Parts: sequence; C-alpha cells; structure tokens
Amino acid sequence: MSGWHCRSSPSRSKAATPRYSRGMRIALTGASGFIGAAICRRLHQDGHLVQGLVRESSRRDHVDPFMDRAIVGTHDSKENMSDLIEGAEALVHNSVDWKVLKNESFDKHLQTNLVASLQLFELAAEAGLPIVYISSVAVHHHMSDRWNGQVDDLHPTRPGNYYGALKASLEAHLWALHTSRDLTFASLRPAAVYGLDPHIKRSIGFPILRDIASKQSYERAGGGKFIHVDDVAACVAACLKRPRGSAGIYHLADCYARWADWGLISAGLLGVEATVDQNSPTSSKNTFTKEALVQELGVPLDRGHEGIRQHLETLMHAMQEQDLLAPVQG
Repeated sequence: MSGWHCRSSPSRSKAATPRYSRGMRIALTGASGFIGAAICRRLHQDGHLVQGLVRESSRRDHVDPFMDRAIVGTHDSKENMSDLIEGAEALVHNSVDWKVLKNESFDKHLQTNLVASLQLFELAAEAGLPIVYISSVAVHHHMSDRWNGQVDDLHPTRPGNYYGALKASLEAHLWALHTSRDLTFASLRPAAVYGLDPHIKRSIGFPILRDIASKQSYERAGGGKFIHVDDVAACVAACLKRPRGSAGIYHLADCYARWADWGLISAGLLGVEATVDQNSPTSSKNTFTKEALVQELGVPLDRGHEGIRQHLETLMHAMQEQDLLAPVQG
C-alpha cells in the first residue's frame, strides 16, 4: 500500500517529482526538547539550515550548535509564528505545551495547543511550505477487530485522552488543507520514544536501572511499543524528500517490549541477579504495519530489543559518570 500516492489525485501523482534535492531552510518547533533536538541534529547533518523555536526557559546548549537561527518564544504567539516561518522552505511541527495539557484549564489547552497549531498550519499553507507533523500513536485507543491486529494508516483515529484527541484533530485539519490548498504534508505517529534525553532523568530506563541497582528487583506490569529517537529524526528527514502534493500518515513503532524485558536487560548490564516480574504477555494484541514506512521513507525500524539494550548500556554509563547510579548492592 502506498500511503502517499493512493490519496493524491491522479494528476498530482502523475506529475509528482521530488520536492527538493538540496539543503533547505527548515522551521522547527520544540527544537530544544528531546525529540526536537534529535531532529535538529539530523537535519543539520543532512545539510539543512534549521531555524528553531525554543522557549525562553529551555536549556539550549545541546542544540545551539545545530541551529542556524533560534527564535525564542512559543508557538501560540503570532509574532513568534511569523518569525519562525519567515524565509523557511518547510515546517516541522513538534512542540506541545505539556504544562497546560496536564495542569491547567481545558480552555487554555485548546488555545495553546490546538488553535495555535492550526494558525501555524495556516501560515505554512499560505506560504506554500510542506509540513511534517509529529503526531502520536495516542490517536488510537479503541482499536477495531476488523484490522485483525495489523493496524495501518487507514484505521480510524479513536483516542482515549486529550493528548490523542489533539493529535487526531490536527491531522484532520492537515487533510483538509491538503485537499483545499494542495498542502504537502506527512504526519508521523511515534510510539514511546527512547534515547538519551538531554535531561537524563527523563530517559526511558532511568528509573529501571536505578531500581535494579539499589533493590535488585523490578516490578512493572505490561509493556509497550518503542522507537529510538534517532529513527524518528530519520523519518522526518525522509519525509522532506517526498513528492510535491503528496500526503501520508506513518506509524513509528520498532518493536514491542515488556517492562520486564527492560528490567532483565538492565540486570544483565549491571551484572546482578534481580527479581523481575515476567508475568505480562510477550507480545501485543495489535501491531503497526511497516510496509509503507519502508517503501516510501526507506527507514526500516529494525533495532529490536538489541536497540533497547544498547540504549540502556549508554544510559547506564552516563548515569555512572554523573553519579546518578548507586553502586550495586551485593
């Protein structure tokens, strides 16, 4: 299945040519965050110039070397939006105001996260910029049995929380702009994203390594689908090469892992015999298909559990270097 071409009109598909073959000036929201910084590094590596939107309170030392220009502010400021879009040839929208989503009023969340994003999309569409949107698998909660556990981009979005509803709503508006304004866009739906976060304590695996080292035990039921942050960034870079007039949705999920798997890998790296609750199922009921992702973006997503092991090893050494990992209790 061709996630881009099957939804473009025949005339667009026939005339489709790669949009760019050179470095671009790319506007990026949420540039200093965990995912945003990885995107910024990858785009810089690929020869693009990044003008990134960063909050005044954000740490920037890890991302400044990869930005050509920083716009300090928020994406709900019309002035900041205009500054961000000025001179850009593409937009990558990655930012979410988690504070208002979690701790403040619903109305504030709508204005800051939903309305402001729609206004940003309108500006980009008016300027003729392609958009890469960082969505989430959270657009899904109530999964249909009609897909027989093999979920592709045609599965309806039926979220189970405000975050998923936000992502699904913005995707719907991107489709509307694609139809009415010929907007070129891609929406990427990452599962749980792992990797070394600039704020190391936020890294997936941090509390697991700490618990294994101090308690020699780990108990957390369930698991989830995971993807490395560098693979998210690789998919963003690949989306920028898609044909003019194209549109598509991609689920980004490398592998399923139980929290018990994370615990067992951590115990092995730390060299301890740990008690880990392994009662949860070893596979998930639903799987996101990868065919369109591989065929159209060329990103295989095949790190598997070995990728998780490598991440935990890197994280373990970083924690030890910063004295954040207690000596193993013997």
